[in-house]
Amino acid sequence: MNKVDKNIKILLIVFFAFSFFIFGWISHSAYKPGNRIEKPSVLDEIKKTKILNVVLLNAPSTYYIGTDGAQGFEYELLHSYAEHLGVTLNITTANTIKEAIKFSKLPHIHITSASLAKTKARERTFNFGPSYFEVQEQVICNRGMLGSGKFPRDVESLAGLSITVGDGTSYSETIKSLQEDGFDINATLDSELSTEELLEQVASHKIDCTIADSNIYALNQRYFSGITQAFVISEREQLAWVLAENSKELAADMYSWFNGFNQSGKLAQLKDHYYSYVLFFDYYDNKMFYKRVKSRLPKYKEYFEKYGTRYGIPWTVLAAQSYQESHWNPKAKSFTGVRGLMMLTLRTAKLLGVKNRLDPEQSIKGGTRHLNQMLINVPKEVEGENRLKFALAAYNIGMGHIKDAQDLAKKMGLNQNIWSDLKQALPLLSQKRYYQKLKHGYARGSEPVRYVDSIYDYRDILQNINEDEDEDEDEEEEKK
Repeated sequence: MNKVDKNIKILLIVFFAFSFFIFGWISHSAYKPGNRIEKPSVLDEIKKTKILNVVLLNAPSTYYIGTDGAQGFEYELLHSYAEHLGVTLNITTANTIKEAIKFSKLPHIHITSASLAKTKARERTFNFGPSYFEVQEQVICNRGMLGSGKFPRDVESLAGLSITVGDGTSYSETIKSLQEDGFDINATLDSELSTEELLEQVASHKIDCTIADSNIYALNQRYFSGITQAFVISEREQLAWVLAENSKELAADMYSWFNGFNQSGKLAQLKDHYYSYVLFFDYYDNKMFYKRVKSRLPKYKEYFEKYGTRYGIPWTVLAAQSYQESHWNPKAKSFTGVRGLMMLTLRTAKLLGVKNRLDPEQSIKGGTRHLNQMLINVPKEVEGENRLKFALAAYNIGMGHIKDAQDLAKKMGLNQNIWSDLKQALPLLSQKRYYQKLKHGYARGSEPVRYVDSIYDYRDILQNINEDEDEDEDEEEEKK
C-alpha cells in the first residue's frame, strides 16, 4: 500500500467515526424525557376505563346479597371509594380467604377485600392499603363443652381437641407459629370451607373449635347459638385491602380519601350500622328468640307483612320491634299500663283508632301507623336508614327528646342527622348539667339506644332466617 492510499484510508476512518459521533449527538439532543412513552399507572387505568375491579369475600362481614341488594361493611366501604373515583365496581366473589388471595394475583384485579389482617408474613408478600378495622383472633368452641372439663381456657388446653381453621388464613399462620413454638395442637387446615362454615360446624359439634376474628364472631354468634368464645389467641391486628402491584398512585389516593372519610364520621357511621347492635347480644335471650320465631311469629307474620307493605316499612323491622316490646305476647302488660303486641298506651291507642289493644291485628296496625307518624315527623335533613332509626327511637322516648338530643349533638360538634352521632348525645339526656338546658328536660337517653340496636339485632336474624327459607323453597321447586 503506497503512502497516498494509506492517507485516504485514514481519512475514511476518521470521516465515519466523526459521522457516528455527530449522529449520536443529534439523536441525544433531540431526546426529551417528557416524550418517553410511559405505562399508565393503575389509578390512571381505573379512571380511564371507569371500572374498579375488586375481589370480595362472600361473607356477612364483607359482602353479601341481602333483601335490599348488595350489603356488607367492606362492600359499602369499597362502594364509597368507587364513588369518590367516579367509577363502577366490578365484583369478583370469593368463597374462602385462600380463594380471595388467589384471585388477588390476577392481572386485572385492582383491590382485594376479604377481612385480611396485615400479618408480618403477608406484608412481605402483599401491597396493603390503609387499615380500616381492628380485630383480634379468638378461639371459638362449642358451647356444650362448657362444664365438661374439656373447654379450653388457654393455648395449652387445646391439646387433644378437634380444631379446624381455613387454609391460607391468618389463623393458619397462628396455628403454625404455635406448633413451631412446641405447643401440641392437632389442627386441620381446610381449603374449602369459609370461616362462617367452620363456625357452623362448631355449633353442630362436628368439630370442637376453630379460630375467627372478633368481628366475624360478633356477627355470627347471633346465627349459631351453639358457639362461644374461649379465649383471645392473638394481639390486635389491622384489617386492610390488598392492592395490585405497582399501585403507588392508587395507594396515595386511597390514603387521602380514607383520611377524609374517617374524619367526616362516615366510617364510624358505617361501623355503627353493621356492628353496634351485636354488642347487645344475649345468648339466652337469642336462644329464646329462635324458639319464638317458630312458635309465636307464624301467628302474626301476615299482619306484619300486610301493614308493613301498607306503610312502606320492612315487615322484619316491625316484627323485631314487636318482639322487643312484647316478645310477641298479645296480652303483654307493663307496670306503666302499655299493652299488647306493640305495647301501646291507652291514649295513643285511642288516637290511632285501636279499640282493643289485646287484639293482635289491631295492635300491629296501630303500632305500624304510629311508627309511620314518627317517620313523618323526623326532620327532613335526616336521610336514608337514619330516618327509621330516629323514628324507632322516637317511638320509645318521644320525638321531643329526639330533637333535644339533636340540639345537644350539634352543640357537641357532632352530626345531629345521623344515628351514630345522635346515640352519643342521647345518654346525656339523663345528666342534669345537660337536660336542665333542654326544652323537654330529663330522659333515660340510654334506653332508646339499646332499644334501636336490639331491634336491628332481631331484624338481622329474621332476615337471615327468611333468606334461608327462600333458598330452601327454591331447592324444593327445583326438585319438583
